[in-house]
Parts: sequence; C-alpha cells; structure tokens
Amino acid sequence: MSTSAAEHLPPAYPARAPRGTAGRLRAWQQTALDDYLERDPRDYLAVATPGAGKTTFALRVAAELLARKVVHQLTIVAPTEHLKRQWADAAAKVGITVDPAFTGKTGRTSRDYTGVAVTYAGVAAHPMLHRARCENRRTLVILDEVHHAGDSLSWGEATREAFEPAARRLSLTGTPFRSDVNPIPFVTYADAGDGVPRSVADHSYGYAEALRDGVVRPVLFLAYSGQMSWRTRAGDEVSAQLGAPLPKDVTAQAWRTALDPNGDWIPSVLRAADTRLTEVRRHVPDAGGLVIASDQEAARAYAKLLGRISGERATVVVSDEARASKKIAEFAEGDSRWMVAVRMVSEGVDVPRLAVGVYATATQTPLFFAQAVGRFVRVRKRGETASIFLPTVPSLLSYAGEMETSRDHVLGNPKADEDDAVAADEALMAAAQREDPSTDEQGPFEALGSDASFDRVLYDGGEFGSQAQAGSEEEADYLGIPGLLEPDQVAALLRRRQAEQQEAERARTSAPADAAPGGNGEPVYEQVAMLRRELNGLVGAWHHRTGKPHGVIHTELRKTCGGPPAAMATAEEIQQRIDTIRAWALARE
Repeated sequence: MSTSAAEHLPPAYPARAPRGTAGRLRAWQQTALDDYLERDPRDYLAVATPGAGKTTFALRVAAELLARKVVHQLTIVAPTEHLKRQWADAAAKVGITVDPAFTGKTGRTSRDYTGVAVTYAGVAAHPMLHRARCENRRTLVILDEVHHAGDSLSWGEATREAFEPAARRLSLTGTPFRSDVNPIPFVTYADAGDGVPRSVADHSYGYAEALRDGVVRPVLFLAYSGQMSWRTRAGDEVSAQLGAPLPKDVTAQAWRTALDPNGDWIPSVLRAADTRLTEVRRHVPDAGGLVIASDQEAARAYAKLLGRISGERATVVVSDEARASKKIAEFAEGDSRWMVAVRMVSEGVDVPRLAVGVYATATQTPLFFAQAVGRFVRVRKRGETASIFLPTVPSLLSYAGEMETSRDHVLGNPKADEDDAVAADEALMAAAQREDPSTDEQGPFEALGSDASFDRVLYDGGEFGSQAQAGSEEEADYLGIPGLLEPDQVAALLRRRQAEQQEAERARTSAPADAAPGGNGEPVYEQVAMLRRELNGLVGAWHHRTGKPHGVIHTELRKTCGGPPAAMATAEEIQQRIDTIRAWALARE
C-alpha cells in the first residue's frame, strides 16, 4: 500500500474544500464548522436533533481536513449496515469516495476509495485491524450516533482500542443520552457540581432551535385511549381504560392488548392515520406513512389491515431480510402510501417524505422514542408537518411533551428517578410480553378485545382536544388539519378548535366552568380532561409571556407543587398548578 496521501485523494481534490461542496450550509452547520476549524480539536462531539443535517456537517469537516492534508483517509462508524451505504451515498455527492462493503475478513479496499464505512459490531469483531489502519495513515474517524459505543462494555472497549491512534475523531448523536456506568469513548465528562459526571458537547443544536429555524417539521402527536380486556396468566379476565391511572403492570398489559391486530384498537388507529395521510397528501402528494411494529408477525398483520383500509399494498421491512435496505430505498424514492417496519427505524434512516407515523410498538425508552420521532421531522420545504399516532401511555405522553428537552450522558447514576422508572417500565413490559406457557404453569396472557377513542393532541408542550369516539366529527376536526402549516399556524388552529369544542361541551352539559370534578354528575375523567386543557392553555400563555418552552414551565410547576407529570396528575393536583401559574401571572403584573 502506498504511503502517499495524494494517491488516495480524488484527482481534482482542491487545496481547500469550496463552500459549495455540499451545498449551502444551514446556519447551525456553518457555526459548528467555523467552531471546529478555529479550535482544531482532536476530539469533537456534535449533538444535533434528528433531521438537522449532522451528515452534511460531518462530511464538510471531512472535506476540509482531507483538502488541507490534516488527514489522509476516513473511517465512518455507523450503527447499521443500511447506514453504511447511506453514508457512502452522501459522501459520493460531495466528492469523497467511501467503501461501504469493507469488512474485517479482507481488511483491504481499493485505492479508489478515500475512506471506509463500518458498523460498531464490525469494529468490535476486528478492533486491531482498524487500529492498524489508523496507525499507518492519518485518519479522521466519524462516530455516527456515538451513544451506541456505550451500549455494551465490549463495543466501548473495542471502539476505544481501534481508534485511540486516530488523528481526529468526530462524534455525532441526535438522540437523548441516558444514564449508565459505561463511558462513551472519546466523549468528555465534567462534574456539574452534584458529583455526577455528565457528557459535555462541543456544539449542541436542539429540536426547539431547529423548529424555530425551520430546519425540522413541527410534530403533532395524536393520542388514542380505549377500553381493553384481557385474560391474565392466572385465568382472571381484566378490563381497563388505556391511559387511566393504573399500576404499571396493568398499563403494560392494556398497552399490549391495544397492539393486538385482532382487536379494534389498532384497526381504528390505522384507519385514522390513513385518513390523516390522505389529508396531508392533498398538499404533499408523495407524503408517506410508517407504522413501527414490535415484531414481524404484528408487522405483517398491520400491513394486511392497511391494505384493506387504504386499498394499496403496504411495504413490510424487517431487519433480517436481505432486501431490507433496498425496500427502504425503493419506498423513499416512490410515492406509495405505507411502510411497516420492525427495528429498521434507527438513527439516520432517511425517508424524507415520511409525514404520518403510528407508534405501534411496546418499546418505551426515551432513546428509542426519539429515534422513531426523528424519522418524521426532516424538512423538504417550509410548512410540512408530521403527525404521529400513539397509545395514551404516560411514559410516551411524557416524551411527546418534552420534545424540547435535551439530555446529557450521565455516568454512575443508576438511582436517578427517571431512569429507575424507565427500567421498571421496561421490565414490566417485557414480563407482559412473555408468551411461553412453559415459563408459567398458569398459561399465557390472552388479549380478549379492545376499542379505540381519540384522546388528545400534543403539540409544542401543550395538549388539545377532548375524548371522542373514533370516527366522530370531533376526531375529524384534528385529522383534517392541513398538511402545510407554519408552526404558529398549527398552534393557533389547535387553540381555536379546542375552544370550539370546549364551548360545545359547556353548552351540552350546562356545567359551570369551575365545577368541581365529578360534582355535576359528569365522569371524573371528563372533568380531569377539562382541567388539563385549562392548565395547558395557561402554560401556553405563560410561554408567550416568558419565552420559556412549555416543557420547562410544566417542570417548574411540578417542582413547585409536587406530584407526578401532568398526564398522571389528579384533578386536585392539576387545580393546584392552575392556581400557581395564575399567581405567577398576577405577581408579574
């Protein structure tokens, strides 16, 4: 192998990458690039919300360093095989040749290539091969979605061993970090004053900033509840309202019942999502939808349901299919309506025309939720909106209401309340999903039936709408929101429709606005829903007065008043927060 750097650069590679190499950079990308070039660091961590354009930023850095001969070759580490090819395609567009077929078995590539693309698993299998590449030639290593290097101790150790000699390392992530005891290689940690090390990003660009800049789409979350019935392993028949205050194990079982393709909940939600997609396609003709399923059996069942609902065959993509990446590419380039996927919606999977999603999986970690939402926020032109349908489950509602919240990676903090809650929820859901009768003499869990009701819309930290039957006019009001709207137009339309519905409710019930929950004979859940909408209206008003994000205001109210998140709060707790924010407003006046 030649040691001449020039032999591994494209023949016409300029002394400095021209500003038009990757097209005009977005403001955040240019700011981050200028910061990188000024600081000239060996390690750099860029945290940017999904859809913001981390790939473009990283490839511009690569172009600059290659052109200046700071580095002579490139290694890109991605989470999946699909993303290796996606990186290679993106690099080709800016004149950087990357081999996505490079493997540890051969350890060689053609001199036609300036770099290689590999997976974290591939690095773990052959760390010394990659170390030798870095030792032989000055290498820039791009660690895409670097939090994966902290997923397991072996991956982290292999990544550190392989790329410790690298001349430059650029780490990227677009999803919330979590708490664990495995440090992410090449990430700096600092004590924030509480004795707990937290990751330190060199440049951060969050969802709230990206939405303000028009870099990502606004996201409407449409939550659906309903009555669920199932038989437990002990043979008991249980019925519960999805979204009602329930023990976590009961919530997990109700959630699983909702996702059963033989019930009425998932067909009703898929029908609503297809109606929403039809509305969006009136303004965006090639808009597509994605259903995120828990397993292959459910995915194929959902696809059949969508075929009957939409009259068009849905594309099914599962991770262990040889043609999975090709099917995603074909869907991305076409104009068909629906794709159903299992474990193929990880970070970076780029289908920009996705506009409507159904979260039909039992996975509920904040990391996976953010990855899933990230598939829908990529902007092609201003005014496009994303709509995601999800079950009324407290953890999901909490994540949806905290889109603006960013998280550092926390080391050695296994007792953090939020992470304990997530871990407990995951264990309960896993227990609810076990179907092997041999593990329990009492027999498997059995879903008996379900129905769906429209619950609410979550947008920009606020909640809108009231419970209504699937297929009702009240539901149609929200499914028919135009597919091309600016973020402030979405908020204004939601507020107007909610006000109209509240007025209709008052006229129908003749109840005073300040009636005590349940005091006028109405179901308690309706009174709680009305109080929640009042609270969110006040939070929205406080947001406009202070500029604080909705999620931050809700957090401050919770710290002041105590109690659980708003989605789980009692009527009394919600009323206390209403009184508190009104007191804040009076004090400010």
